[in-house]
Amino acid sequence: MGMSVTISAATEQDAEQIFRLQYLCFQSEAALYGNYRIDPLVQPLDSVREEVVRDCVFVARLGDEVVGSVRGRVTEDGAATIGKLCVHPRLQGHGIGARLLRTAETALAEEHGVTRFRLHTGHRSEGNLRLYRRVGYQTVGTAEGTDGVTMIVLEKPAGAYAQTA
Repeated sequence: MGMSVTISAATEQDAEQIFRLQYLCFQSEAALYGNYRIDPLVQPLDSVREEVVRDCVFVARLGDEVVGSVRGRVTEDGAATIGKLCVHPRLQGHGIGARLLRTAETALAEEHGVTRFRLHTGHRSEGNLRLYRRVGYQTVGTAEGTDGVTMIVLEKPAGAYAQTA
């Protein structure tokens, strides 16, 4: 593709681009559920900025443009929740989401001693579920999202990189 996408830790300066990217990326999710009040679409910029400062946030960049993002947060039980993984619609299908996920997992395991990862995705989000299963996540249950969408909860132990197609 003649493009080199780099992945790095997000800085506070990236918050606005992450905010806009998230809004763009999650339109298709909202359409899947006919629900435009899903969390990533109603999260205010200030809240995104707080997460960038507090959590483990990575961005994918193409030149100066933020084209992907993921967030991880350590939870009390030695696990980490990974969420709001998004890649710009025109760059999807090039493995950027998997790279972001792997970067977040590695940082959470190495810097925070996390022993397992957990993520949630909507029950109709086939693309997300395919990606997560391909990199070793397994369904452990379901949860009702605050926005009323049924979420599938997936987990995997740190260090498990099942690369089965």
